[in-house]
Amino acid sequence: MAEAKRSKGLFAYSNWDIIPVLAAVAHAAFIVAMFILWKRGASWWVMLPMGFAYAVSISWNINGISHNFIHNPYFRSDLLNRAFSVLESLACGFSQVFYECVHRRHHIGNSDRQDESGDTIDWLSIYRHGHDGQPEGVLAYTFYSYFRDDIATTYREIKKNS
Repeated sequence: MAEAKRSKGLFAYSNWDIIPVLAAVAHAAFIVAMFILWKRGASWWVMLPMGFAYAVSISWNINGISHNFIHNPYFRSDLLNRAFSVLESLACGFSQVFYECVHRRHHIGNSDRQDESGDTIDWLSIYRHGHDGQPEGVLAYTFYSYFRDDIATTYREIKKNS
């Protein structure tokens, strides 16, 4: 497979990488603005729409910007990529290093079924908490999966591979 052509400028692949970077910076600025407005006593009719806008923007950020960043870091510089990772961690409310580890396991296992011991390679597999070889129900998977991440296991995996 041919390696992707890399940019010679600030960005790793294309100057178009500035779009998700600016969107992530805007998302972080939006969070700061919400906090400042809340601390200054903004009324509910200001904060409620901002809360809904935040809910939409966090979904775009995690499912778009952060996800793409894991596969294709935006900058040529490792230092800028680390700084962007910290910005994303703060803006999304969870470590991008942990997100990358869990996401890579997802790609390795690709929603695999349970093995003989009832475990899966993919920590996000729909079969991980299913029964009798069946996937877990969509509502249980959707609402419980955020509380199932094993931080200690993820940390050990990061430490082992770093």
